[in-house]
Amino acid sequence: MYEQIAANKRKAVYYVFLFFVIWIGIGAAIGLIFYPSRTNPDGSVTGTHPQAIIAGMVIAGLFALLATLFALSSGARLVLAVSGARPADPQQYAQLHNIVEGLAIGDGLPKPDVYVIDDPSPNAFATGVSPNKAAITATTGLLAMMNREEVEGVIGHEMSHIKNYDVRLILIVSTLIGLAGLIASVIWRSMFYMRLGGGGRDRDGGNAFIVVIAAAVLLSIVGFIVGPLIRLAISRRREELADVSGVALTRNPAGLISALKKLEQNDKPFAKFNHATAAMCIDDPLQHHESWFHHLFDTHPPLEERIAILERIAHTGA
Repeated sequence: MYEQIAANKRKAVYYVFLFFVIWIGIGAAIGLIFYPSRTNPDGSVTGTHPQAIIAGMVIAGLFALLATLFALSSGARLVLAVSGARPADPQQYAQLHNIVEGLAIGDGLPKPDVYVIDDPSPNAFATGVSPNKAAITATTGLLAMMNREEVEGVIGHEMSHIKNYDVRLILIVSTLIGLAGLIASVIWRSMFYMRLGGGGRDRDGGNAFIVVIAAAVLLSIVGFIVGPLIRLAISRRREELADVSGVALTRNPAGLISALKKLEQNDKPFAKFNHATAAMCIDDPLQHHESWFHHLFDTHPPLEERIAILERIAHTGA
């Protein structure tokens, strides 16, 4: 367990560094927009100003730094807000609070904040940057569908994500991916309105336009292909680990097995999910309710595979 926690902390540093490198490279390319090489009337070529490339790298690096700081300081609150989560009333949801508090004590962790989402689809997720700043959220559909033993299995799974620092890792990566996608969308929308001027308008304007397209394509690849694949790589394995460590916490494989079987039979779409929070959920909504294309980016192993692993544990007592 301690090795998993240490590995997740290292991965968080590694992926932040990787995104910084990618962003700095993109910034260098964007710097070419402002000072592309120009062909003078006498046929000579004026090279790109190195200051423009450096400025682009610095600006892009600052964007990545601000995005990381935002993820660490406010990312969890944003996730809860966009998901429509609200604090769970201690009296109305007394059982949920009792389960979260009991498992937190059993795991030696502070009690996470407890939220609910008014949604008939059964699901739950954890978010935060550390065990001291974490929250567990369950849908009203999950609480209505499952008994105490099953809810305890689900909450044990989410407590494991918090203890293992999975929540910090996926929060940072999702924020940086989202930023790349957002800026790519802005560039695609605005590049047709660029005003290209100066000497050698046709050639130089064409060169700058190509650079803008290249920057937009690169950001799109990061935001919509490479980024989700990275998130997939860090998500699938952690779900199985959270299942196993959650069972170790509750000492009751039957509860989580039964909960996963009910989730497998669910046919209600999760209305309040988005692509960032889908990776955090105990059951990925995209696996049930989206097209074949989305399955290429599944962040969770199939439920039947997770159930089979837990049934082997229950059978062997390991």
